[in-house]
Amino acid sequence: MSTSTSTSTGRTEEFEELRPLLFSIAYRILGSVGEAEDAVQETWLRFTASPVRPRSVKAFLSATVTRLSIDVLRSARVRREAYVGPWFPEPLLADPYQDPERSAELADSVSMAALLLLERLSPLERAVFVLREVFDFGFPEIAEAVDRSEAACRQLLVRARRHMTEGRPRFEADRTERDALAARFFDALREGDVLGLRDLLAADVSMAGDGGGKAPQLARSVLGAENVARLLATVFPQLAGIGVTCAPHQVNGQPGAVFRDPEGRVLNAVALDILDGRIQAIRIVVNPDKLGHLGPVADAWAVHHALREVRRGAR
Repeated sequence: MSTSTSTSTGRTEEFEELRPLLFSIAYRILGSVGEAEDAVQETWLRFTASPVRPRSVKAFLSATVTRLSIDVLRSARVRREAYVGPWFPEPLLADPYQDPERSAELADSVSMAALLLLERLSPLERAVFVLREVFDFGFPEIAEAVDRSEAACRQLLVRARRHMTEGRPRFEADRTERDALAARFFDALREGDVLGLRDLLAADVSMAGDGGGKAPQLARSVLGAENVARLLATVFPQLAGIGVTCAPHQVNGQPGAVFRDPEGRVLNAVALDILDGRIQAIRIVVNPDKLGHLGPVADAWAVHHALREVRRGAR
C-alpha cells in the first residue's frame, strides 16, 4: 500500500470515529438534521484537503464543524424570523453520539425544549454553551473553535448560562416511569379515551404544531388538559379510521411517536415533555421539509382532505 493510500485510509478511519460527535455538535447548534449533515460533510472535505495532519484531529474537526455551523446558523436565523407559525427543530430519532455515563444528560440536551431554549442565544453563545456544557470541551479548545479569546469565551458562557437557567427545561427524572406514562398516553390516544388522556396531562399542558405553511397545522396552540384531551380523542380515532398509524418512538431523546399514512409514509413526528407524572407539552412536526430524513413523506394535505370527507360522512 502506498504512503498516500495509507494516509487516506487513516484519515477516513479517524474521521468516521469522530463523525457521531461532529454531527451531535452541529445538530445542537443548528436544530436541523440536514444542515448538520451538510456541515459534517464539509468538515470532511476540509480535513482531506488539509496538507498537514493536525496535532489533534478531534480539536481540528470539532473546531471546523463548529465554525461551519455558526455560519449556517447566522443565515438560518434570518429565515426563521419569516417562518410561518411555530418553528420546531427537525425531529431526531437517535443521537449517534453516545456516552453511557452521561446518556440522560445528553438526551435532555437534545430535547425539543432545550433546543428551543438555545434559540434565545446568539450563534457564538450557542456554540460555546454546546461545546462546554454538553460536550465538556476545555476553554482552549472552545476558543480555537469560535476564534475568540478564552476570556471572551468565558463571558459568552456566563451570558448563555444566564439565558438558559431562566427557562431550563426539566424532565421526569425516572426515565422508566416517564416511558410508562408515555405508553399509557398513546394507548389512551388509540382508544379515543378522553378521561384517560386528561388524567395524563398537566393542567396547563400546551399542544402546538410546526407545519411551516407547507402542511395543515393547528391554527394556534391548544392549552389546558380538557381542551387537548378532547381534541386528541376526537381526531386520532378519525385518523386511524382512514389508515393512519402511530408508532411510539424516542424523539429528540424524549418519549414521542411517528405517525404514518396508510402507505407507511411519514405524516408527522410528535415529542412529549413529561414532568411530575404529567405531560407538560406536546409538539408536532408536520412540515414535510423537516421529515424527509425519516423516510418517504406523506401528503399531509391529502390526509387532511380525506379526514374532512370522513367528518362530512359522519354528519
